[in-house]
Amino acid sequence: MYILSYLPLCFLCPFQETRSNEESTDESEEDESEEEPKLKYERLSNGVTEILQKDAASCMTVHEKFLALGTHYGKVYLLDVQGNITQKFDVSPVKINQISLDESGEHMGVCSEDGKVQVFGLYSAEEFHETFDCPIKIVAVHPHFVRSHFKQFVTGGKKLLLYERGWMNRWKPSVLHEGEGNIRNVKWRGHLIAWANNMGVKILDMISKQRITNVPRDDISLRPDMYPCSLCWKDNLTLIIGWGNSVKICSVKERHASEMRDLPNRYVEIVFQFDTEFYISGLAPLCDQLVILSYVKEISEKTEVECCARPRLDIVQPLPESCEEISSDALTVRGFQENECRDYHLEYSEGESLFYIISPRDVVVAKERDQDDHIDWLLEKKKYEEALMAAEISQKTIKKHKILDIGLAYINHLVEKGEYDLAARKCQKILGKNTELWEFEVYKFKEIGQLKAISRYLPRRDPVLKPLIYEMVLHEFLESDYEGFATLIKEWPGDLYNNTIIVQAVVDHLKKDPQNRTLLRTLAELYTYDQRYGRALEIYLTLRHKDVFQLIHKHNLFSSIRDKIVLLMDFDSEKAVDMLLDNEDKISIDRVVEELENRPELQHVYLHKLFKRDHHKGQRYHEKQISLYAEYDRPNLLPFLRDSTHCPLEKALEICQQRNFVEETVYLLSRMGNSRSALKMIMEELHDVDKAIEFAKEQDDGELWEDLILYSIDKPPFITGLLNNIGTHVDPILLIHRIKEGMEIPNLRDSLVKILQDYNLQILLREGCKKILVADSLSLLKKMHRTQMKGVLVDEENICESCLSPILPSDASKSFSVVVFHCRHMFHRECLPVSNTVSSVQFCNICSAKHRGPGSAVLEMKK
Repeated sequence: MYILSYLPLCFLCPFQETRSNEESTDESEEDESEEEPKLKYERLSNGVTEILQKDAASCMTVHEKFLALGTHYGKVYLLDVQGNITQKFDVSPVKINQISLDESGEHMGVCSEDGKVQVFGLYSAEEFHETFDCPIKIVAVHPHFVRSHFKQFVTGGKKLLLYERGWMNRWKPSVLHEGEGNIRNVKWRGHLIAWANNMGVKILDMISKQRITNVPRDDISLRPDMYPCSLCWKDNLTLIIGWGNSVKICSVKERHASEMRDLPNRYVEIVFQFDTEFYISGLAPLCDQLVILSYVKEISEKTEVECCARPRLDIVQPLPESCEEISSDALTVRGFQENECRDYHLEYSEGESLFYIISPRDVVVAKERDQDDHIDWLLEKKKYEEALMAAEISQKTIKKHKILDIGLAYINHLVEKGEYDLAARKCQKILGKNTELWEFEVYKFKEIGQLKAISRYLPRRDPVLKPLIYEMVLHEFLESDYEGFATLIKEWPGDLYNNTIIVQAVVDHLKKDPQNRTLLRTLAELYTYDQRYGRALEIYLTLRHKDVFQLIHKHNLFSSIRDKIVLLMDFDSEKAVDMLLDNEDKISIDRVVEELENRPELQHVYLHKLFKRDHHKGQRYHEKQISLYAEYDRPNLLPFLRDSTHCPLEKALEICQQRNFVEETVYLLSRMGNSRSALKMIMEELHDVDKAIEFAKEQDDGELWEDLILYSIDKPPFITGLLNNIGTHVDPILLIHRIKEGMEIPNLRDSLVKILQDYNLQILLREGCKKILVADSLSLLKKMHRTQMKGVLVDEENICESCLSPILPSDASKSFSVVVFHCRHMFHRECLPVSNTVSSVQFCNICSAKHRGPGSAVLEMKK
C-alpha cells in the first residue's frame, strides 16, 4: 500500500456566478499557485442552471453526442455539451438513481428510488417497463444494445438481475448474483460486467456466464451507502476500483490451458494498489494516468468541528512501487458544505478527455488545458517571454492569442519594470516590419525619456521609418551625448534622415564649442554623406584624423589635395607617401617634389620611398638625394650610392669629402678606379686592417697588396692582421722576409701556426679534389664501357659508311660479313681497307680520321 501525499495547493474553478451569502461566507479565498494546473474548469450552465435552481442532480451519464442528467425529483434531461436542454422525461416522482446509455447513444436505461426501471429507445418506440418492490440502485444496458442479439441489460437492488429479450420480444430475467447486500454500482464493458455490493467487487464473463474474480472491500468500517464504490473501465480488460481511500487497478487476463481444470478461463491480477488521504467519490482514466475525485473533510478554524471542505480533483501517475501526484485542485462547487461523499460523481467523455464533476447543486466540467490555456497561465504569472515562445511554437494551433499582442504586452511589462534596453531589443523581433507599431513605440519611449535605449535597435533597412523619427533621436543625443550622436551618425545610413537639418544642428552646436573634436568629426562625416567632400577633407586634415586617407581613396579626392601634400605628410608621412606613390598618375612625382621643396626632410622621405620602389623613376633627383641622405639619413647613403646608376660620382665624392664620410668616400674612390687612394684612406683614416685586407681581396690587385704590406710593415698590429688573412691571396714569405729583426709582433706564434694550417688545408683540398677526379674518371670509363658493350640493331635501313649501299643484302640466303664499330658506324668487310698494323684490332676509318680514340673498336658480325 502507498499513501499519496497531496501538495498544499488550492485551485478555484475559473467561473464566477452569484452565490448565496452563506456560500460566500464559508468559502476561503483563492490561493495562488506557481505550478501550472493540468486541467481547466467551467460550470455547466444554461439549462443546467435552471434545472438545479428548482431541483438537485442525482446522477449523470456522458455520451460523446449529449449528456443525460437525472434529478432528485425523478426527471431525466437530455442536454447538449453547453448544458442546453434538448429533451425531458418524467420517469418517477422520486430520485433517479442511475442512467445508462449504450455506445450508440440510441437506447437509455433509467432506474429510480421507487423501484421503477425503464429501458427505451430515444429514436424508436422500443420500451421496457418494470417496477420492483425495492429501490433499484443501478441499471446498465448492454454496450451494443442497438444490435438485436445483444438486447440485454442488468439491474441492481438486492439482486443482480440480467434481462434478455427472447421469443416474441418477451424479456426473460435471470439472477446473476444475490445474498451479499444491495448492488450499488455496475459497469458493463464488452463481455465483462463488474459490480459492487457490500462485500466487494465481482467481475462476470458474459460469454461463459462465469464469475472470474472477487475483490474484497478493504475498509469494512465505512458504510457502503455513504462511501460507495467507484468503478471505471479503462479499456476492455482493465478495471479501476476506488472504495473509501483505496485504489486498485485490475487487469483481466487469459488463463493458460494447462491451469484451467474447473477454473474460469480468465483471471484478474491487481497490477497497482495504493491509498489516498481522502475518500474517493469518482475515478476516470487519463492516458496512463488516473483522475480521482475526492471527498474532503477538515476541521473548521472557527468552530473546531469537522466539516465538509471543497472536493479535490487529483491527477496521479501509478508507478510499480508507488504513485506520483501530478496535480491537485480544490474545486468550489455550490453547496459543498452540505454534501457527502455519495453526493459526488465523476463521469468522463473518452474521446475529448472531458471530466464532469456532478454534485446535487452543481455540474462542473474539467478539460485538459490546451496551448491557449497554457499561454493564459503564463501571462497571468507575467512570464511573458515564455508565453511568447509558446505562442511562436504553436502559432498554427492557438486560436485565442496572437503573437503580436503577447509581444506588445511583453514590451509594456519590461518598460514598467524599468528594463528599457531589453524592451527596446525585443522590439526588433516583436515589431518586425510594422512601421506603424515601430513609430508608436518610439513615441512611447520618448514620453518616458528613453529614446537613447531604443536608438540602437531602430530599423535601418526594410522597413525604414519616417525621417522625423531618426531626426528626433539624433536631436536627443545631440542635446546630451555628443559621443552617442557621433556613433549613430557613423552607424546609420545617411539617407535615413534629412542631412541638411542635422548639419545645421551640428553647426549651431559648434558655435558654442568650436573646438569640439567629436562634433567636428561628425560634421565631416555628414559632409561626406552630402557629397561635400572638400569641406569634409578640410575638417579631417585640421583634426589630423586617420580617416582622411580612406576618404581620399574612396571618393578620388586627389585633385583636392595637390596643395595639401605637406599637411598630409605632417599628419602621417608613411601613409601619405604610400598613397602618393600608388597614385602617380593623379599626382605626379614632380608635383610632389615641388610641393615639398620647402620641407627637405619630408622631400627626403618621399624620394627615399620612391627609390626603394624603383631605382630609375626618380633618376633626375638622384643628385639632390645625395645631399638629402647626407643631411637626414646617412645610414642609407652608402646603400643609395651602391644601388643608384644615375648618381654623379664626382658630386657625391665632393659632398662626402666635405662631410668627412670615410666609408662613402672609400666606396666612391674605388668605384672611380682610384683604389690606391681608397686603400690609403682606409688605413690612415679608419685604421682598420681587416677592412683594408677585405678591400684588397675585393680588388684582387697585386699592387694594392704591395701598398698594404709597405704601409703595415712598421705597424705590428697590421702585420698580425696580414699574417692571419694574407695566406690564401699572397705568398706569406714575401711579408715575413720584410719584417725587421727584433720587431715584437703580437700573437706571432698563433699567426704562423694559422699560416701553416692554411697551407696544410690547401694541400688536403688539392689531394681530395684529385681523388674525386680520379674516381669520377674511372666511374665514367666503366659506364662508357658498359654502354659500348650493349647490342647494336642492324636492319635494312642501315647503310655501309664506305659504299653507301644497304648494309644487309637483298637476298638473305647469301652469306655476308658486316663490321660494326662501337661508334655505331657500319661497313661491309670487303669495303674496309686492309690494315697494315700487326694488331688484329681494326678501327673505324671515320672516327680515326677525327681522332675519336679507342672507342671506335670493331664489333664484327658474320652470317
